[in-house]
Amino acid sequence: MTFRPRRSALYMPASNPRALEKARELAADVLILDLEDSVAPDSKADARTKVLEAIAKGGFGRREVVVRVNGLDTSWGAEDLAAVSSSGADAVLVPKVSSRADVLAAREALGNNSEMGLWVMMETPAAMLTAADIAVARSEVPGLTTMVMGTNDLAKETRASLLPGRAAFQPWLAMCLAAARSAGLDILDGVFNDLEDADGFEAECQQGREMGFDGKTLIHPRQIQPCNRRFSPTPEEVAWSRRIADLFEQPEHQGSGVVRLEGRMVERLHSEMARRLLAVVDGG
Repeated sequence: MTFRPRRSALYMPASNPRALEKARELAADVLILDLEDSVAPDSKADARTKVLEAIAKGGFGRREVVVRVNGLDTSWGAEDLAAVSSSGADAVLVPKVSSRADVLAAREALGNNSEMGLWVMMETPAAMLTAADIAVARSEVPGLTTMVMGTNDLAKETRASLLPGRAAFQPWLAMCLAAARSAGLDILDGVFNDLEDADGFEAECQQGREMGFDGKTLIHPRQIQPCNRRFSPTPEEVAWSRRIADLFEQPEHQGSGVVRLEGRMVERLHSEMARRLLAVVDGG
C-alpha cells in the first residue's frame, strides 16, 4: 500500500495565473486548485480553462494536485467534473457532499476515468448526520480516498460560533474522523481564518493532529511551514517507526503477526502505522 503525506493542503484560486505558477515552488503536500469559492460566477469558465492549462503544463513535482469543482447542484459542476476527469490531476474535490448518493453521482459524472481520485467536502449539517454512509461509499467507489472538513460552511449552516478551541465543532470533527477511519479514508481538518494569529493557527494544527487528522487545509502560503511542522512526527517517533518497519521486512518476520522489539510486543498493524508515518517524512 502506498501512503502520501497530506499534512498541508493549500487552496489556490484557479482564476489567478500568478498563484498557479507560484504553486509549483511551494512546500505544500497538496495543492487544491479551486474553481468554487474563490472564483466569481462570471469567471468560472475561464478559471476552468486556466486550471486545465496549468495541469497540462505540469511541473508540480511531488505535490498532489487536486481540483475543487463546483457542486453538482450548480450550473458549472457537471462540466467541471467532465473536464477534470481527463486533466491528469490526482484527484477532484467535490463540495457540499451530504449523502452516499452525492458520492455516487460525482463518480458517475467523472465518467470512466477510474484513475481519478475522489475527495469529498464535509461541510453541511446533513453530512454530519450521514458521515458514516458517505465514508462506506468507498466500497462502491474505490477512488474515494479523502474527506475534507469545511468548517466555514459548517459554521454558516449550523450558526455555531467558530471560536478558539472549536468547542461547538468537536462532536462533528470527531464524528467525521471516526467515519473516515472506519472506511480507511484520510481526512483533513478545516481552514484557520485569521492570518495574523500565528499562535492560534499552530494551536489549532496541534489540536487537529492530536485528534487524528492527517493534515489541514490552508488559505495562505505562510501557513504551510508551521502546518508541516505540527503534522510531522518527532525524531523519536521516526526512529521507532523505522525500527518497526525494518523488523517486519526481515525474512524471518515477513510472515509474523507479532514480534518482540526492545521488550515490547509489536503487531503487524504497528508496521502499517509506521510505514504511514515514514511516508510523511520521506515524502515530505
